[in-house]
Amino acid sequence: MSFFRVFDTAASGMSAQSLRLNTTASNLANADSVASSPDEVYRAKSPVFEVMRDGFGRTGPATGVRATGVSESPLPGGTRYEPGNPLANEEGYVFTSNVNPVDELVNMISASRAYQNDVEVMNTAKQLMLKTLELGR
Repeated sequence: MSFFRVFDTAASGMSAQSLRLNTTASNLANADSVASSPDEVYRAKSPVFEVMRDGFGRTGPATGVRATGVSESPLPGGTRYEPGNPLANEEGYVFTSNVNPVDELVNMISASRAYQNDVEVMNTAKQLMLKTLELGR
């Protein structure tokens, strides 16, 4: 594997963490949303990733990560009694999202730190390459 591949690997990780951050932000933005039925309520989303491998199928060295899609949480949402809400059903209940803001904040911190680590990998690789070039002087 080429030493320059480290940039591709770190960039794929940065892209994955960026998608994770965007998905988390969307979940947090919709955490308090309500709907008139359980089928219409917002459900927490999370990205699905897979390892990219170097030309040897499932046994080759990992060269990065890529998103394969976004999944919806199968957990049910909640209900809240709000008889004055225009979305309330006959009994006066609205259906709430299944987003847990605490879990989402933990996910956001984790994704942010992973992104920062990928940036550090790129900076360290760049510095090592520059030091290697200076050896020839």
